Amino acid sequence: MRNSLQLDKLETLITRDQKLLFTLTSYGLILAIYINLNSLHSSVLGIVASVLYFLINGVFLGHVFFEKEVTLFRLIFGILLLIMLLGFVGLLAVIIYNLDVIRFTLVLFIAATLSSLLNRRVKNRNAT
Repeated sequence: MRNSLQLDKLETLITRDQKLLFTLTSYGLILAIYINLNSLHSSVLGIVASVLYFLINGVFLGHVFFEKEVTLFRLIFGILLLIMLLGFVGLLAVIIYNLDVIRFTLVLFIAATLSSLLNRRVKNRNAT
């Protein structure tokens, strides 16, 4: 029960962000992933940045498309939707260009931007 309340609080904190702090955090995580892929090659940094990226953007997408579900299912479905979005954008990048580190970073950036924009659209629609 307590974990469910903490997950609810975290989701509310991420989805109700007025100053786009979590969107900017997601962009910062993309930068960290890019730097790690190019020079640092740290497994720990890569795992932490990737998990946080998936958490933030999964919450965004879960809130947009699965509003009526239980919090844990919204998170799980949001992460699955994020994986599908990354796959789709990645497929387009592979078809159009060869997918290297820079284009991989652009795929992450596009997916994060779409997640954030969709979340803001639903949040504005629910406010009115």
